[in-house]
Amino acid sequence: MGHAVLAADERRTPMRLVPWLPDDLLRRLDDVVTVYGEAMNYRAELLEVRRGYIATHVRRPGFRAVATLTAEGALAGFGYGYRSAAGQWWHDQVRGALPKPARGTWLTDCFEVVELHVHPQAQGHGIGAHQLRTLLGMAAGATTLLSTPEADEQRSRAWRLYRRFGYVDVLRDFHFPGDERAFAVLGRTLPLPHPQAAPAAGAGPTTDPQPRRS
Repeated sequence: MGHAVLAADERRTPMRLVPWLPDDLLRRLDDVVTVYGEAMNYRAELLEVRRGYIATHVRRPGFRAVATLTAEGALAGFGYGYRSAAGQWWHDQVRGALPKPARGTWLTDCFEVVELHVHPQAQGHGIGAHQLRTLLGMAAGATTLLSTPEADEQRSRAWRLYRRFGYVDVLRDFHFPGDERAFAVLGRTLPLPHPQAAPAAGAGPTTDPQPRRS
C-alpha cells in the first residue's frame, strides 16, 4: 500500500516521475488527497468534497496525470488536468467572468491544469517544475489555464514556477463560489518550447516514459 507522509530518509532518496492512468490515481486517492490537503492547507470538510471531485475528474476527455514517487513508493507530488469544456464547473465559472474576446482566446482549445501539488516536505527540489513540464508535454490543446491562490509573487514557490513557465494573468482576485480565498487564473499557449529552451527546473526526479502501475 502506498503512502504520502514522507519519512526523513525518504526526503533524501532519489525520486521518479511516472505518468498515471486514471485507475492509478484512483488506487492512490487517499494519498492524493493527503498531499492536496497538506499543500493547500484546506479544512477536512473541504478535502472530503474534493475527494469526490477528483474521482469524477479522471473520466473526463483528455485526462492526463503525473505523480512523483520516492524509492519507497511514497507519493511526494502529483498533477493532473484535462480538456476544458462547457458544462464543467471550473470552465463555466471562468467563462462567465471573462469578456467575450478572451473566452475565444483562452477557452476554445484549452487544457486545464486542475491540480499540481508537492508535499511540503518535498518542496524546493524542482519536483513541481518537472511535474508541470511533463504534464503539459502530454497535453493536447492550444492553450492551458490554471487557478492558484493569490499570493506574493516573489515569495510564493507556485507563483514563481508559473511565471517561469510563461503563464500570464487572465483573471485576478477572482472568487470561486464556496471558497473564501481570492484566486488568480493564469494562462499560456501550448506547446511549451523545446526542452532545451524551457525554464530550468533543477535536478528534479527521473522520469519513467510510459504510464505504469505504481
